Amino acid sequence: MPDFKYLFGPVPSRRFGLSLGVDLVPHKTCTLDCIFCEVGPTTHRTLSRKEYVPTEAVLKELADWFALNLKADFITVTGSGEPTLHTRFGDVLAAIRTQGRGRPHAGVRSALLTNSTLLHLPEVRTAAALADVVKVSLSAWDLASFAAITRPHADLSFDCLVDGLRKFRQDFSGELWMEVFIVPGLNALRSQVEAIAALTRTIRPDRLQLNTAVRPTAQQNVPSLSESQLHSLAGCFAPAAEVIARFVPGAAPMHDLPRRSALAEPGSRSGSRRADKAAVLAMLQRRPCTAEDVAHAFALSREEIETMARELIAEHAVRKEVRNGETYYVGG
Repeated sequence: MPDFKYLFGPVPSRRFGLSLGVDLVPHKTCTLDCIFCEVGPTTHRTLSRKEYVPTEAVLKELADWFALNLKADFITVTGSGEPTLHTRFGDVLAAIRTQGRGRPHAGVRSALLTNSTLLHLPEVRTAAALADVVKVSLSAWDLASFAAITRPHADLSFDCLVDGLRKFRQDFSGELWMEVFIVPGLNALRSQVEAIAALTRTIRPDRLQLNTAVRPTAQQNVPSLSESQLHSLAGCFAPAAEVIARFVPGAAPMHDLPRRSALAEPGSRSGSRRADKAAVLAMLQRRPCTAEDVAHAFALSREEIETMARELIAEHAVRKEVRNGETYYVGG
């Protein structure tokens, strides 16, 4: 089994089913420093686009993964920061499409998860359009709210971000999903949400999704909105937004997916690959996960997960954090 440096998972996702992640930037290299980010605080806030990790190495890992004939619903270009900062992310999306054809799991789709900040650049829009699904973010309605929630690079313009989203929608023939992250005290008043909704109507995403802080976040003690409150705000949007935050401890994390693959049972290789401690740590460094999340992502028993977690905690590579009644393992 190859050791992957730039691929991680597959990770069970609320929106993307079994999702193999592709990480194209060093840990927390981003254009923003969002207070609610699950990956942690931004350590390198930048607008500089370059080949942060070697593209050919990423393409080789993708080819190796496809050769294993493993399963995923999506291959998702995402990871430890803003993927569109990588100048060749479009080559990665093109390779996912090309290599998937003619394979036993040719139904795998590609997704790009972006914070929308670089879509004002024509070359970024052209590359992003190679994805089957592009999930963008819009959680503010003006520069002041944008600054408070996302703590952007000083040279970023909110109006430029919105204009980039509109231009991308005009040319993109795939599925455009938009996430609105709600933070009480910053953008949770109905009047504020209605202002965001008014902007979304000018962009016309195919799906709108409301989220709030249910996992550990970059800034500690970021408050969350209740499930009922989110549902009450969903009608501000057209079409009505989906509530994607997972509130019920132990609930299946893939309840709202357009399609769902079978998850691997312990010892099975049908949906995932067997993982060692290094692979589990690589996932936890990119996203806080519960023990159940890790069980779904890898063919591991609960006992194996707990043993690995104890070892990683003893090595100070992982810590426990309780959020909304669930215990998460957080890397770093």
